[in-house]
Parts: sequence; structure tokens; C-alpha cells
Amino acid sequence: MLNRIWAGLIFISLLWGIGASLLGEPQTADALVASLFEMAALATQICLGLIGVMCFWLGLMEIANVSGLSAKLAAGLAPLFSRLMPEVPRGDKAISSISMNMAANMLGLDNAATPAGIQAMRDLQVHNQTPAILSNAQILFLVINTSSVTLIPTTVFVYRAQLGAAAPTDVFLPILLATSCSTLVGLLTVAWIQKLKILSPVVLAYFIGAALLLGGLLAASVADGEIGKQSAVVGNLTLLMLIAGLFAYGFFRRVKMYDAFITGAKNGFDIAISIIPYLVAMLFALGLLRASGVLELLLEQVRVLVAFFGGDTRFVDALPTAIMKPFSGSGSRALMIETMETYGADSFAGRLAAVYQGSTETTFYVLAVYCGAVAITRTRYALLCALIADGAGMFAATLLGYWFFA
Repeated sequence: MLNRIWAGLIFISLLWGIGASLLGEPQTADALVASLFEMAALATQICLGLIGVMCFWLGLMEIANVSGLSAKLAAGLAPLFSRLMPEVPRGDKAISSISMNMAANMLGLDNAATPAGIQAMRDLQVHNQTPAILSNAQILFLVINTSSVTLIPTTVFVYRAQLGAAAPTDVFLPILLATSCSTLVGLLTVAWIQKLKILSPVVLAYFIGAALLLGGLLAASVADGEIGKQSAVVGNLTLLMLIAGLFAYGFFRRVKMYDAFITGAKNGFDIAISIIPYLVAMLFALGLLRASGVLELLLEQVRVLVAFFGGDTRFVDALPTAIMKPFSGSGSRALMIETMETYGADSFAGRLAAVYQGSTETTFYVLAVYCGAVAITRTRYALLCALIADGAGMFAATLLGYWFFA
């Protein structure tokens, strides 16, 4: 699907641009050619700038992994999943794999999250009575995974810093609230279909604990009445406390933290460099789309429709990121960067695009990879529930964007 989307964007942009040039707008051709070089340079500049920051964060995440902090977090999530998946025996290794996957996602350990997720699908497949069809437990796991609650949206912070944001972490709380909303809606949707007992004391205890945590962060952010500015302060303090807690736990476990940090940091260099081809490809297509005038034409139609119903149209500039996110992580990442490059990292559109990017996961990719890993061909209602969760996350992201930054 991504191949067709990418090629289609390029073909439409070139066709439209050539037509406009032949009809008396030669500046369109100039803009298209300039875009080819500008987007390639931008992609390389951003990815090279990512190296240091990616090395730093992946070094920290490796400390979390080696010290056992990820495993502790996974153990803390195990009681919740054992009750949400009644067909899986208590203490089964599938619960451990699921918890490890969730813990890795929450800590931003993308490299560890995917292998743990595939292992979780394989462990759940053992209890699947119809191997070609998703089981109830697998559906719940996939829907929660596609909403992906992330405590540290590292890459979003990095891109904002690279593009000149004054306070790169000021989107921390909106992202956390939006992705929590996405996960909650996805969970409740599946629970309603599967008739799960989510009112059990253990499940309610997790819900209440999460609500108190989010409520405390939100209360701290509105303490002075300037929620947008205070969000950056809360985000910075939260990150600093997480890092301090990580080092304290590492000292307690007597981990060789320098060695672990270096091991993780080496992966940061490889990841930053490996991103370049994907980012160049997507920015190339999106740069042509904007330079040709097609993107602005499409967005203008959406603005007219929103204005017709009396809505505020400022969110439309960031909307392409939200639309692309379920289909492609690299595509939505490129759209977020392109939006911040066009309007500014600290513009309303730039910040909202960052919140969209961090609010959900790439639904179609996750379903394809995880189902393919266990040869499942029928996904039942998994995609519908995941898209409902995505929609809730994007809707919440829009409202939170206006509340924090408008």
C-alpha cells in the first residue's frame, strides 16, 4: 500500500505541476525543482543531527533494559493483562511477553518492543483454537499495541529540537493525554465486544492509578493558568525525574551503567543513519506535493468544509500527519517535519502535528507484521477497534492542541 501511496503522490504532484507550468505558471516548475534539492538536504541534515540525541536516549534505554527496570515494569503490568485475557492461563509466558512489549513501548524502547510483540503473538497463538483467525486475546493485545501509550516520545522531542523549537518537550503532556485516551477507547471498545469484566477491583485499581497520575500532571500544568508554557516545565521535570530514577535504580542494582550506555548509544548511530533513505523518500514526495500546489488545494477544501460547519480551521494545516499515521510511520514522520519546516516548530500547526505523531501507532503496519508473524489471515474486528482508538486519539489530540497551544 505504501508503494502505491508514495508513487501516486509523486505522479500527481508532477502531473499537476507540469500542467500548471504549461498553463502560464512557470514558477510552479521552479518550485518543484527547488523542492527536490531542499527536501534531500533537509532529510540528511535532520538525520545527521539526530545521531547525538539518539545515542544519548538509546544509551539510557539500554541501562533500563540491563538493570531490569523494563522487566520490573512488565511484572507490574502482568496482573492487569491476566484479567483482561481470561482465556490465557495465569502465569503463562504470553502474559510476560505482552507485559514486556507494553513496558518497552512505554519506555520508548522501539527496538525491543517489536520483537517482544511478535513473541507475544506467538505465545498467544498457542492458546488459539482457530490458528488462522485472531483470538480474543490477540485482538485485545493488538488494539492496545496500536494505541501505544508512550511515557517518553523521544523521537518527537528530537525532531522538534532539530527544527528549532524553543521548548521541545512542551508537547509531552498533550501527547501523553492523547495516547492515553486512544488506549482507553480501544480497550473499552474491545471489552464491550468481548464482554470483559473491566469493573473488577484489580482492573479498576490500574485505571484509577493511571487517572491519578495524569490528573496530577495536568494539575501541575495549569497551576499558573498558562497551560502551554507550564506543560514544558512539567515535561522537563518529568523527564529529569525519570532519568534520575533510572540512574538510582542502576546504582541499586550495581549495573555497569557506562558500559550499558555505550552499548545502547552504538545502536543510536545505526538507527539515525538508517532513517535517511526513508526520510529522503517521503520528504521528496511531500515536498513535491506542496510545491505543486496540490496539498494546499486539498487542505483548502477541508478548510471550506470545516468553516461551513462553523469550526476553527487552524488544525487543518497539521491534519495530513494525522491521516498518514495509521498507514506509515515514516510517512507521518515526514509530514510532521514538513509541517514544522513550513509553519515553524513552535507554530500551532507544528506543535499539533507533533502531538498527532505521538498519539497513536502505525495501525496497518502493526497488524500486518504481528499477524504475519503467526500466519493469521482473518483479523475479525481488530482493525475496526484499532481505527476507532486511532480516531479517538486524533480527536483528543486536536482538542488538547487547542487547549494547550491555541
